[in-house]
Amino acid sequence: MGEYSKALEYYEKALDINRKSLPPNHLDLVASYRGIGLVYQKMEEYSKALEYYEKALEINKKSLPPNHPSLAVSYNNIGCLYDKMGEYSKALLAVTTGLNIQQISRDVNNPDFAYSYDSLGTIHRSMKDYSKALACFERSLEIRQKAFREIGPNLLALTYGNIGEVQRLTGNYSTAVSFLLKALEIQENIPCNRTNLALTYNYMGETYRKMNNYSRALEFHEKALEIREKLLPSIHSDLAVTHNNLAKVYEATGQYKLAHELAQRAVEMTQQKFPEKHPHLLEYRETVATIRKKLRSVCFD
Repeated sequence: MGEYSKALEYYEKALDINRKSLPPNHLDLVASYRGIGLVYQKMEEYSKALEYYEKALEINKKSLPPNHPSLAVSYNNIGCLYDKMGEYSKALLAVTTGLNIQQISRDVNNPDFAYSYDSLGTIHRSMKDYSKALACFERSLEIRQKAFREIGPNLLALTYGNIGEVQRLTGNYSTAVSFLLKALEIQENIPCNRTNLALTYNYMGETYRKMNNYSRALEFHEKALEIREKLLPSIHSDLAVTHNNLAKVYEATGQYKLAHELAQRAVEMTQQKFPEKHPHLLEYRETVATIRKKLRSVCFD
């Protein structure tokens, strides 16, 4: 949390200086509002993040032509935030609006398009519309492969990971492993964002769990947990994801007591971050309930 506090302090100082010297709708304020919004998003304080992203959008709408690429960035930021909040229809509308702007203002193979397709694919995946999600991620991959010299391998690895996860969700496990290995071949051999590496480990762990290879599933989920515990606050949604996934592995191997402890911890973390109806919280509570039934049946046998 210390790094987030420092970043927030930096952006707030810059914003304070600019507010004193610039008119309220000056475009130089947009970077500060976006920066503050991004920090709050990483801190999972989503209502505050939304407030600042919307301020950036309002300035862009007042100061720029309606099809300016900066507007697309603002809409994409807001859409990604709504996805994390579990408000998928709002997320879809915002990201689609941004993509429509880009289609008017940019060349179709501009690397920035890949961000929009990744965002759109993520939302469709959240909504369980996997065919649309896969189409978006494949379009992102096509763009990033063409722009490889410009963008480098890390973004390519993210897209491989996204495709692999959709393949898992549709039951194509061998294809999922193939794409996830492509992502890991990049992420494990060059400097990369470690939280992205943890995400790929998470996808790989879930794929092996669905393939009933529980030792490999445990291996990858523990790798994800190790990274996330080092880099993230002690209460974070990504840690909750890993705890829930580990719980499902231990459930599958009959270790119900440990599974129940991990699943309950996922619920406790998520309760502190999200409202009662958030999809993640509902999912984790379902995991707890399922394990509890099995635990009781063992105790009564």
